[in-house]
Amino acid sequence: MDTPMRTKAVVHLDRLAANVRNVLARLGPGVALTAALKGDAYGHGIAGVYPTLRRCGVTGYAVAYWQEGAELRAAGAESEPIHLLSPIMDQELPRVIQYRLTPSIFSVEQAEKLDALAAEAGVAVPVQIKIDTGMRRIGFPWDVSSVAPIAHIAGMEHIRIAGMFTHFARADEPDQPQTARQLERFNTLLAALKEAGVDIPSAHVSNSPAILLRPEAQLDAVRTGDLLFGLCPVEESDWTGQGLQEVLTWESYVAMVKTVPPGEEVSYGGTFTTKRETVIATVPVGFCDGYSRGLSNKGLVKIRGQLAPVIGRVCMDQFMADVTDIPGVTAGDRVELLNGEDLSVLWMADLLDTNTDSITCAITKRVPRIYTETGDMR
Repeated sequence: MDTPMRTKAVVHLDRLAANVRNVLARLGPGVALTAALKGDAYGHGIAGVYPTLRRCGVTGYAVAYWQEGAELRAAGAESEPIHLLSPIMDQELPRVIQYRLTPSIFSVEQAEKLDALAAEAGVAVPVQIKIDTGMRRIGFPWDVSSVAPIAHIAGMEHIRIAGMFTHFARADEPDQPQTARQLERFNTLLAALKEAGVDIPSAHVSNSPAILLRPEAQLDAVRTGDLLFGLCPVEESDWTGQGLQEVLTWESYVAMVKTVPPGEEVSYGGTFTTKRETVIATVPVGFCDGYSRGLSNKGLVKIRGQLAPVIGRVCMDQFMADVTDIPGVTAGDRVELLNGEDLSVLWMADLLDTNTDSITCAITKRVPRIYTETGDMR
């Protein structure tokens, strides 16, 4: 017997598997796929999605911080490379060795510290060299001034360069020349390193939008998180017809139904006043669950197959919906918050003027992730 849940996010693993196949079909011969699982797999849960990704043939992973890498190891990723995309503090370097992670290196000083630790442990640590080609975040400069420091790192006894990468800033804009400039800069440095005798086993620059819009940038590997989870990383006109499905849906239930007369204020601050006799359904989900306060007075939910507007301010743990025009709503009825269709992550992101990642990543740990396999997992 299922345990009743106040709310749950359902992760559809069959859709995840279909998305992986979709992405793999876009890649050229020999191009590797790295699954980006930062932000707890974009809110879908690292441990819950890893077995499906492994089953689908994914052999490389990327996360933001060592804690996510440790979680991925605990989930069963024993031998796969796990790339740390974000900076790591010096005091965290022992974790790199402990969990066999591949950090992003963008300074000789940190490489030297890691080399010394690796020497003490008697191991060789793989690293990824990060290049700043225009994002202006982290990375060695893209010009030839970086050849000498990268060559120095390549010569360290206990450091092994596994790859070199950069990150596109505007790959979601099809006609944006900045992406072509970044690719040219990266390739210029790659050629200079080759001429200097520095071996870069894997060069990768493509993120999710580049996979869709810039096939010329695939190089040796691509990195994606958005596409795996069906999260739109480009303009909607470029997304339509790509065949990728949102993996996560979200639901709750009606906790109470009440009828109030016209002229009554609803929720904090009196931002909504009833204009007629109104039937209100209270849903026990709020911004502490990740249901944004920005959805106050403009969100929608689905109850009994019909859309109902959110009225009043979204509270920390509850919000209210107007169900006056939906006959027969009663306590216990299922409430759809995100359904991958008319209440999609993309719809909610547009409504809140944000990106799709921020919607799923904001769904907090208070919302259990439930994993289901309902389709072909081959």
